[in-house]
Amino acid sequence: MKRRDFLMQAALGAGALALTFPRVGKSEAAVFQGLEKSRPNILYVLCDDLGYGDVHALNPERGKIPTPNIDRLASDGMAFTDAHSSSSVCTPTRYGIMTGRYNWRTRLQSGVLGGFSPPLIDADRLTVPKFLKQHGYHTGCIGKWHLGMTMPIKPGGKFNDKIEDGNDDRFNAQQRIGDGPITRGFDYYFGISASLDMPPFAFIENDRFTQAPTATKKWLRSGPAAPDFEAIDVLPTLARKACEYFVARAADAKAGKPFFLYLPLASPHTPIVPTKEWQEKSGLNPYADFVMQTDAALGQLLAALEQNGLAENTLVLFTSDNGCSPAAKIDELESKGHFPSWQLRGHKADIWDGGHRIPFIARWPGKTKAGAKCAQLACLTDLLATCAEIVGAKLPDNVGEDSVSLLPALLGTASAPLREAVVHHSIEGRFAIRQDKWKLELCYGSGGWSQPKEGAARKQKLPTVQLYDMTQDIGERKNMQADQPDIVARLTKLLEKYVADGRSTPGAPQRNDVAVDIWKAKPAKPE
Repeated sequence: MKRRDFLMQAALGAGALALTFPRVGKSEAAVFQGLEKSRPNILYVLCDDLGYGDVHALNPERGKIPTPNIDRLASDGMAFTDAHSSSSVCTPTRYGIMTGRYNWRTRLQSGVLGGFSPPLIDADRLTVPKFLKQHGYHTGCIGKWHLGMTMPIKPGGKFNDKIEDGNDDRFNAQQRIGDGPITRGFDYYFGISASLDMPPFAFIENDRFTQAPTATKKWLRSGPAAPDFEAIDVLPTLARKACEYFVARAADAKAGKPFFLYLPLASPHTPIVPTKEWQEKSGLNPYADFVMQTDAALGQLLAALEQNGLAENTLVLFTSDNGCSPAAKIDELESKGHFPSWQLRGHKADIWDGGHRIPFIARWPGKTKAGAKCAQLACLTDLLATCAEIVGAKLPDNVGEDSVSLLPALLGTASAPLREAVVHHSIEGRFAIRQDKWKLELCYGSGGWSQPKEGAARKQKLPTVQLYDMTQDIGERKNMQADQPDIVARLTKLLEKYVADGRSTPGAPQRNDVAVDIWKAKPAKPE
């Protein structure tokens, strides 16, 4: 059956079904009153490729990597068990975190940016740090940006979204960098332009390289590098710089000028480079060692907050940009009893939940209940709306189009679903939408790197779409699309509405930056 005929049949069975979930939870004024005056510091720690099952507290039976600091954060705070990155790969998720908007509304319809790519966030878009600066926050970013910058270039040269590999004679390593984090709302930036395996291999402070990338080095890819830059030093350096930031901001934070520190780590992404003291610590493999070192870095941060008297008024959010990567040697880990994707199907890049269900833990002393678990459907795009409700502000219609406040969940006052639905996106740009227990996937296979990939799934004549009951089939194995045409039609219609409206939250319709094709249409082939 062709897709068009299938959808027509499904729509006939669906009729005009009403949406059953509210878009946004309603705050209780008595509970939130005064929160905007106490304005917490906010520390947002974003790991790179850390799987849901890599956190021992979330996977006690099938997780073999010790993560004592993440576990302690969970025991002191709230663990979300149904939280998702907005994409199953890196750049798109980071765009969603910073803007509260799905990446597929931009030029980035699939894949990720490179280290030399132009900026993805428009200069006039209100971001989380820009918003918080308007409300008295100092804003810092320390870590992996991967959202594009205007890299210095020689006359006649041009960079695009290609991931560069090799030395580049277009690059002018001595000049200032434009359109980086300090132009998108941050008062201070220190970090690297993209993934640790993408050139240029050099630290950037604000808008300058700390050492010009005049050498050539290689970590999976080769390219311009600062002579003293070594991949193995990045995680310890980022942790140290974050602790130094706490020291520098402590006095002002206690005097009423809070801070927002966005800390996007480059670990445990490739290159997998645990330092000597962590090598072979796990007894599993180098990836597991690197996860342990990442956990230890979180421990440093939590200790620094306590030592500087900041812990009690700091909201700590800990998460990951997508699921575990195959570079972790997942088969090897599973043979030793460790399952990075927990019970989920797939991994990084996939449309299945292993690609985008991620650890998401919040600790807010005196506000979030210690040891709590939250089953609310949540997305990493929700940071902006959550910050707005914390400071008591209303977002304009053209801001945070896909952001829903999680504050009622954090405070334990939510009595209904906060999100109507969440949209998922794979590395190939394949779409899925989840509402309540139902998850609809508009692709034949994984939409990513797992088998069957799209081509193989088409050859196997698998159905055009996949529909799973996530309460009964969290491993996404029993496709119910043929049995539930009304659900398929309803969810397809809802996704089409989100695309057409330019938003998935209440408000005036907005424009997408480009035309969005939820089916990723290709030249017609027999079905």
